[in-house]
Amino acid sequence: MLNNPKLVAKIEAEEPAQRLAVLIDADNAQAAIIEGLLFEIASLGEATVKRIYGDFTSPASAQWKKVLNKFAIKPVQQFAYTSGKNATDSTLIIDAMDLLYTRRFHGFCLVSSDSDFTGLAVRIREEGLVVFGFGEKKTPESFRNACNKFIFTEVLRSVEQVPLTHTTPNIDHTASSTSKSSSSTSSSPIGDVLPYALFQQALEQAGDENGWTTLANFGSQLTKLRSDFDARNFGYKKLSDLVRAQTELFTLQERETANSDTKVLYIRSKKSIA
Repeated sequence: MLNNPKLVAKIEAEEPAQRLAVLIDADNAQAAIIEGLLFEIASLGEATVKRIYGDFTSPASAQWKKVLNKFAIKPVQQFAYTSGKNATDSTLIIDAMDLLYTRRFHGFCLVSSDSDFTGLAVRIREEGLVVFGFGEKKTPESFRNACNKFIFTEVLRSVEQVPLTHTTPNIDHTASSTSKSSSSTSSSPIGDVLPYALFQQALEQAGDENGWTTLANFGSQLTKLRSDFDARNFGYKKLSDLVRAQTELFTLQERETANSDTKVLYIRSKKSIA
């Protein structure tokens, strides 16, 4: 029982986390990413349901059996009824719809690189819930675009598994900076090239009459335009690291907020400067 009034008030004032149902397709996901996956999901909300679907009598699922108890993931055994047919997908989809109709969740995390879950993602979003997709870079665009946000599992692996080939330069950026960053044409460890046209489009849509927008609004617009956008795909830990490194693309300003010592990062395209 809590006797501290201040602690009680603090707990009552805290906003509840998003309740998320995490459904993993064992046939199309790697056990090596599980720790990074759950860490990422924890930043999005609370994983109140964690289930994984597959035939765990198969040697191919041996990797998963080693981590299920450690991370408290409920396995749902599904034998293959017919060779060449994926009964796992059907079971996952049926369970997802059952969970959807309980109205207990704010969103779903679908972990698979299979396009068969495109329709499921669309259906969940039609109910007003958010869908986070997780899969490898081979995941078809149909599934990626059906999600509110899609995260490539390659970026969830440990540093030892995906070594960085370059580091972000430590540069002092100001609104009048004219220095050039050699990293602006670099690619990420997993081979993505910076999408300059996408950056420009997002800034045009999010910017005010002078082309300025906050970093948060810029990031939100990028995700709306391309659900699988993630700064980590390009070798940067955060979006702020990415924009600070691209000195020939962006002009940056840190502005103080009213009645606060907090500073907010504003950006605009250098092409917006007359």
